[in-house]
Amino acid sequence: MKSAIAMLALAAALPAQAQTWPAKSLRVVVPFTAASATDTIARIVSERLSAQFGHNVVVENRPGAGGTIGVGTIARAEPDGYSILVHSSSFTVTPTTYPNTPYNTLRDFSGITPLANLPNVLVIAPSRNIRSVKDLVAAAKAKSGTLTYASAGAGSATQLNAERFRLGAGFEGVHVPFKGTPEALTEILTGRVDYYFCPVISVLQFIKDGKLLALAAGSTKRSSALPDVPTTLEAGIPNSDYNFYVGMMVPSKTPRAVVFAIYEHTVKALQTPETRERMGKLGAESMLMNPSEFDAYIRKEIASNAALVKAAGITVN
Repeated sequence: MKSAIAMLALAAALPAQAQTWPAKSLRVVVPFTAASATDTIARIVSERLSAQFGHNVVVENRPGAGGTIGVGTIARAEPDGYSILVHSSSFTVTPTTYPNTPYNTLRDFSGITPLANLPNVLVIAPSRNIRSVKDLVAAAKAKSGTLTYASAGAGSATQLNAERFRLGAGFEGVHVPFKGTPEALTEILTGRVDYYFCPVISVLQFIKDGKLLALAAGSTKRSSALPDVPTTLEAGIPNSDYNFYVGMMVPSKTPRAVVFAIYEHTVKALQTPETRERMGKLGAESMLMNPSEFDAYIRKEIASNAALVKAAGITVN
C-alpha cells in the first residue's frame, strides 16, 4: 500500500517538476570544436531556447577522443535537465570504436530528438583536376592506396561516410584524421589532402565561391542546398550512402516529464520561422523524432555502425 502511494506521489510530482523547469541557466555540451557542423546547429537552437526560457543556454565545446570527453561530461552530470548533450551521429559509432569509456551509450543517455539531418558532401580542391566521382574512383584505382581522404577524427561520422564510399567503390586509400572539420578543410582547400566528406553546413560557402568542387552528396537523398549535385548512389557507387545528423541527449536518469518538456521546447524552437530560415540556408534538413523514437533509432544505428566499423577495419588509437 505504501509502495503504491509512493508511486502515485512520484507520478504527481513529475509534471510539477517539468512545469517549473527551467528555473535557471542551462548548459549544452558539444563534444567537437567551435565552428564544426554540430557546434553551429547547437548554437542556433540554444539561442532560440534562451529566448523562449528567459534563461541563458550556454554552449560549451569539449572536443577530444572522438567526442567521448564531452559525452563523459554529460554522463557524469546531474540528471535534472540542466545539462544537455548535442552530438553528431558519431554518438552511435563510439560504442564500437571506444569500447572502454567510463559510460555506456545506451544505458546512460536518453534521446530528446534529432535537431537536423546534415548531408555530407564529397568535396575536392579544383587544383586536383578531378571533376566527377568517376574521375575520383579512376584516380584511386590507378594508384591504389595513394589517394588521401580527410575526416573530423578517427571513427567520426565523416570517416564512416568516406569508408562506405570507399568500400562501395572498391579501392584503397589513406585516411587522414583531424581534430575537427575546420582543420580538415584547411588541408582540403590547399590540396594537401585529396578529398573529404564534409557536412554541407561547413562547406557550402566554399562551394559557392568556387574554392571547392562538390562531386556528390554522401546521403541517401540529394541535399536541398545543392540540388544539382548527385548522390554517390546516383553516381554509381552501391551501398555508399551515410546519413549524418545532429541530435540532443540528456543523462538517462533525467525524469521523463523533464525529457518531454525539453523535447517540446526544442520542437518549438526548431519550428520558428527564423530558425527554419537559418537552418535552410545552411542546408540543414528536418529530422524530428520524439524521445522514444529517437532512443529506438540510436539502438539501431549503434548496431549498423558496428558492422561498418568492422568491415572497414576502423581502429582508434
